[in-house]
Formats: sequence, structure tokens, C-alpha cells
Amino acid sequence: MLSTMLPSCVSAEESRQDLVEIELFPEEEAHVSNAVSQRRAEFTTVRWCARRAMGRLGLGPVPIVPNRRGAPGWDERLVGSMTHCRGYRAAAVALKSRVHSIGIDAERNDALPPGLLESIALPSEQAWVRDLLRTETSVAWDRLLFSMKEAVFKTWYPLTGRELDFEEARITVDPEEGTFRARLLVDPGTELCPQVLSGRWHADEEILLSSIALTVPAPVRHSAPHAVLVRG
Repeated sequence: MLSTMLPSCVSAEESRQDLVEIELFPEEEAHVSNAVSQRRAEFTTVRWCARRAMGRLGLGPVPIVPNRRGAPGWDERLVGSMTHCRGYRAAAVALKSRVHSIGIDAERNDALPPGLLESIALPSEQAWVRDLLRTETSVAWDRLLFSMKEAVFKTWYPLTGRELDFEEARITVDPEEGTFRARLLVDPGTELCPQVLSGRWHADEEILLSSIALTVPAPVRHSAPHAVLVRG
């Protein structure tokens, strides 16, 4: 499912079950040595997903250690993103030469708790969420908006090193095409992060997924000048 939402240059792996028998690197083990079983399971399985995705790029497994913000620390050749929720784990990676940043997020297809929509959504976002909740009840649109904003943050943060509040990105969604756009309402301060981010979303009965991949533009190739024949 996730691989169909991302460009072909991005390698993705997902799992609906935990794989707790996977051996962690010592650096990774240090982060979950005292964790409860559920936390350890999601931490381990999502790293299994990352290793599988890296293998498709021809790269061997390396430790993926969370930084101070909790974001995964990738091999210097890579960009990537991880996500997990109840019943779903996934990772997506790409070479830095092909992709500037990736953001993926998974959530359960369940409504947000009462009152939370107002704390994460701009008035225009609240309007389209409520309209869609009235007409298309198979998708928890409020939770999907939250997922999209998480994907935006995961794309933004590695490029800027700065926090991004919920109200600093305005989301619009295309419910028919499975796409969304996020207009940043603050200056990213880097040419690598455009003011408008385009992403894709997917929903099934259990899981909501949002994804963004900022690919590196192909170099502009200039054609050779035409020869001019001069007759004397």
C-alpha cells in the first residue's frame, strides 16, 4: 500500500504484525532496554521495515538511533521516515541524491477525541473536515488531517531543524484523487523545502496513511546549439 503512494526512487516496507525476534544493534537496544513490551515491539518492527527498505537500495543494515526530537538518525547517504500505530508499522527511505526529504504517517481510522480538531486545525480545515464527515463516513477525516500534518512535520523538520506548529501549515485535500497539499504559513528558510508540499493519502477500514516525498529535480539539460551553414 505505502509503496504505491511514493515515487519509485523511494523504497518502502510495511508490516501489520510485530516481529519481536529481530536483533537490534547495541545502540538501538540502549533506547528500549527498559521499555514496555508494546514499545519494544513497535521500535523493533519499524527498524526491520527500515532494514528491508534499505536492502532494496543495496545498503546493509546499520543502527537507526532516535535523535533528541525522536526522529530516526539515518545513514548519511539516506533520507527516510518511520511510522507506527496500532496494527501497522512502516518505513520509507531514499538516497539523498534522489530525494531531499520524506514524511510518512499512519493512524487508526478512528475519529479524534472531542475538541481535538479545533486545537490542530485552522478554520478552513475544520470546514472541509466537517463537510466530508457528513458526506463520506468511511474515512475519519479529522484523524486524516492530523496524519497529514504529521507527515508535513516529518518532511519539514530534517530540512529546517525547527519545530512547526499545527496552525503553521494549511491543508487542502482532494477526496477523489487521494492527494493533499500543504501550504506552509512560515518561511522554511531553505530552498530545499518549498512553500507548498504535495502528498498522497490512503484509507482502509483500519488504517489511514499520509505521505510526502520531496524529490531532487532532474538537472536541466541544454541542447547543443544548431550548426549554422554559411555559404560564401
